[in-house]
Amino acid sequence: MSAKNEPVNKHLAWVERITHLMDSQFRIPGTDFRFGLDPLIGLVPFLGDAVSLAVSGLLVSSLWRYGASGEVKARLIVNVLLDFTLGAIPVVGSIFDFFFKANERNLKLVKAHFTEGRYHGNSKGFIIRTVLILSTVLAFALYGVLKFSLWLVDVLGNMLGG
Repeated sequence: MSAKNEPVNKHLAWVERITHLMDSQFRIPGTDFRFGLDPLIGLVPFLGDAVSLAVSGLLVSSLWRYGASGEVKARLIVNVLLDFTLGAIPVVGSIFDFFFKANERNLKLVKAHFTEGRYHGNSKGFIIRTVLILSTVLAFALYGVLKFSLWLVDVLGNMLGG
């Protein structure tokens, strides 16, 4: 790349290092499976998800500064929100965090945008569809948590009350 792109390359190198730390720093011996600090931090209820969201938000805002198109910006945000929303579900969310790797997805999107110029156009339709999908997923997740909680209260009530 040219000298004009040098600040972008240095910036992307910083983002790559943080992304690697959060999503693929460690490898399970004897396998090719990699994971980072994100799923480990996420094991701490509430605080872990908030810290992961903050780091991902920092990476997104950092990537955002270099002129990504509206659609790329929307996809970056959706990946982080999906990771945060589904990652916050007890047990299932922890497992999800080991596989989804939102930061790596976002880095790939931005690299593709800079090197190939694949993403262009208006992001409004994408954002509307995504908000609807995420709202539906969140509603089902909350419904599931509520049903499970009611079932658990019923089981514990029967055990304790007779």
